[in-house]
Amino acid sequence: MPQDEAVIGCTGKVLIGTRGSTGPGEVLVRVRGGSETFLAWSEDPLPAGATVLVIESRGCREIGVIEWVDPLDALDGGTAGAG
Repeated sequence: MPQDEAVIGCTGKVLIGTRGSTGPGEVLVRVRGGSETFLAWSEDPLPAGATVLVIESRGCREIGVIEWVDPLDALDGGTAGAG
């Protein structure tokens, strides 16, 4: 199946929680100047609302994801709006 390389490295929000190895969830990914939904597989279950990073394309609108915490969020407390 053709892979969608454009989604790798993108972030998204879990719409329907993943179930780890027992099944996929659904993720809304910011890609190509918009947002698209994909079936998402993860090693560990992820709840709805979690932020994820796409680590692989499995083809046919299926992706592999991991939970993601943006390291820049830690800077919000002291530097937001600076510059």
